[in-house]
Amino acid sequence: MPFFDWRGMSATLAAMSPNSAQLASIQHRFIQVNGINMHIAEQGEGPLIVLAHVWPELWYSWRHVLPALAAAGYHAVAPDMRGYGQTDAPPDIRDYTQFQLVGDVVGLVQTLGYEQAVIAGHDLGAMVAHNAAILRPDMFRAVILLSVPYGARTEGAVKPTEAMRRRVPAGQQFYQTYFQMPGVAEKEFDADPKRTLRMFLYSLSGSIPKEHKWRYLFGVNEQALDGCMDPKHLPAWLKPEDLDYYANEYSRTGFRGGLKWYRGHRGQDIFWQETPFLIGRKMLQPALYVGGTDDAVVEFARPYVDNLEKSVPNLWNKVLLPGAGHWTGQEAPTEVNRLMLDFLVSVDDKGAAN
Repeated sequence: MPFFDWRGMSATLAAMSPNSAQLASIQHRFIQVNGINMHIAEQGEGPLIVLAHVWPELWYSWRHVLPALAAAGYHAVAPDMRGYGQTDAPPDIRDYTQFQLVGDVVGLVQTLGYEQAVIAGHDLGAMVAHNAAILRPDMFRAVILLSVPYGARTEGAVKPTEAMRRRVPAGQQFYQTYFQMPGVAEKEFDADPKRTLRMFLYSLSGSIPKEHKWRYLFGVNEQALDGCMDPKHLPAWLKPEDLDYYANEYSRTGFRGGLKWYRGHRGQDIFWQETPFLIGRKMLQPALYVGGTDDAVVEFARPYVDNLEKSVPNLWNKVLLPGAGHWTGQEAPTEVNRLMLDFLVSVDDKGAAN
């Protein structure tokens, strides 16, 4: 399919919000990749764009992006990632290392019959995106990172679990260390999935009162939800039917599969130990980074955001959206779609997609 000329048109279609008819036009199917059965949502025809989500989201977090990319002449594919939604959730923690997660998106590209793709990711999905890009630069031709930036590994860096331990003051725990304990977080979250999701989705939103914001550090005698607020009203970006979709899926599956991404940090130690060749490795593909000024993850990743140009020399743009929180593409779909479409025009005008 030939590309449309998006100059002067991207802002118009970027503003599209998916209505029920547009959601109904998104196709769903299952494919076999990397030893698992993966559910994908897809729309459009043309060059492939893979969209990777993370906890506690699903393919549905890309519902605003799929129609805009499809209208621009792309084949946009948003899987339920390993452990989430309708995709298989293998039981072993070793099945959630970066080697496996990158293998999933590599397998997806190959199974769909493509040689190359653009990859976009949010949060830990952004980690999958940048690891896929540096491990398979032949396959992933451009990268879009939401919230979590890429930082080239430095000589003398400590393993992930040690870095996590060092960020926690005495008497407190980091949310990711809390997630490490099998059975603890899922017992808390599974007790009322809709409440859990409502609290996390609200408390990590932008433009909410300071006292309502997520505490990613909390007391050793507290639980994760003690660091969140249960709102009287949903944030403006989250409709009741959106919360219902998430809640219905997590009520069916529980939260364990997604939490294994965090428990896989022990696997990330293995990845770290087995990839010393990545020390100093820059991500060379054209790249776009979008975060929010009100995103707590941007807050604790700030050194990597500030130095992103050093790790990503072909960074096309680095944008922090005023007032946006952690759920970048859901909170600010108009702005994110516009930036993604303009970036793709820039990349493809340079002949990256042929």
